[in-house]
Amino acid sequence: MISPRARLVCPALRWRRGSFRSERTKIEQALAAGVGGFILFGGTRAAVTALTAALRDLAKRPLLIGSDFERGPGQQVRGLTELPPPAALGYLNDLDATYACGQITGTEARAVGLTWVFAPVCDLDTEPKNPIVQTRSFGADPSLVGSHAAAWIKGCQEHGVMACAKHYPGHGRTTTDSHEGLPIVEALGEEVQRTDVAPFKAAVDAAVGSVMPAFVAYPRWDASGSAATFSPIILGYLRDTLGFRGLTVTDAFIMGGATAAAPEGNAAAAAIAAGCDMLLYPTDWAGVVRSLETVPADRAETALARYEQAVAAWAGPGQPIELDDALLGEHQKFADQLADRAVHLVRGERPQLSATLSITIVDDDVGGPYTIPPRDVFAKSLTAQGARFLRHPTPDTRHLVLVYAEPRSWKGRADLGPVSRARLERLVPGASLVILFAHPRLAAQIPGDVPVLCAWHGQALMQRAAARWVAAKA
Repeated sequence: MISPRARLVCPALRWRRGSFRSERTKIEQALAAGVGGFILFGGTRAAVTALTAALRDLAKRPLLIGSDFERGPGQQVRGLTELPPPAALGYLNDLDATYACGQITGTEARAVGLTWVFAPVCDLDTEPKNPIVQTRSFGADPSLVGSHAAAWIKGCQEHGVMACAKHYPGHGRTTTDSHEGLPIVEALGEEVQRTDVAPFKAAVDAAVGSVMPAFVAYPRWDASGSAATFSPIILGYLRDTLGFRGLTVTDAFIMGGATAAAPEGNAAAAAIAAGCDMLLYPTDWAGVVRSLETVPADRAETALARYEQAVAAWAGPGQPIELDDALLGEHQKFADQLADRAVHLVRGERPQLSATLSITIVDDDVGGPYTIPPRDVFAKSLTAQGARFLRHPTPDTRHLVLVYAEPRSWKGRADLGPVSRARLERLVPGASLVILFAHPRLAAQIPGDVPVLCAWHGQALMQRAAARWVAAKA
């Protein structure tokens, strides 16, 4: 039986073992129930294009189909363009470049049938111990973050795809990861409104189509201690004071912060009752659909009306986009140039390097439940540019230490772990250069005075850029 309220639910579809086939039953049942869309994780360009077309054919209606593209479409979809992380864009502080990143993201997303991008992150990078924001943020200054968020939103939405400002009213002050539990921000509500909310105001002023509240509590704003997702007070500020008229979507309900106060079904109903319009990535989508029958009729009708408005604005057929190899090549060239500009020394002087090198990797991202990206891109890129890697170093060999440390939900920390720090203590004394594929503040954890090159993130794009920097100095 189809429930109209099922439109407010957005299940997840994951690429597993080389296809989306394992999701076939979920797709059939969810569409039969009447869900409003899906969030996609992984896949190839061809597979995602085929899947989104099949979803619409099966549904016989428009759908909101989205994905996490904070670092460009290549973050999720193989064959599309990777872009530098937001922190690198904030460092460059080139609004035209940030607009172009939004444009590339919107263009490529639309070309593979996606109509919704869960980006940009509007959180402030103000807490060094924050385990989950870090390089996902444009920076610490509210004005800078707001300017870049607005530029990115315009670039994306002017090219046919709805953006999503997250995680309102700001996840930047937290020291707990909302994937694991409920973070609590003790700052006064007035202070949060003055600083943390400022980038979200810029996003609203830029006509962002959707906003994602945080699974974070602000008890000195809403004394009930409810997370923003469940707070009529905090969500009311978004509507009544900031003037947001678009779609409000929860963060993923698989996260610990979603169910810290109530089971999933009760929490989902509470989110809609408080003022959210859509529920993202529930663990039990069918149970969540049933739970929505307890939501007051007027609140459910308002949420459904906002969903329909978003579908009408973003999920229609639109102009077909031809994503040929020439256009992808232009996008890749732009991304590489941007990455080259973002790579920079954060400590020391340029070292004297030779064409004979050795490499050791310190990978702080190993050990969690998720696979890590390939770590051999840097060495392969250098080899292609003439570098030699010897098994038995000669006196002329220069040793490079590569440090990978991305914000990952399982870590629960912002610093390098003890194993990584212990390895660096042993390795750094003999190194000519440390390349930090992480937030530049982690340079403070690199012992000694060896030069440190910041390359921001371990994605293939930034590994290639770091390799070009080294090749130019060898």
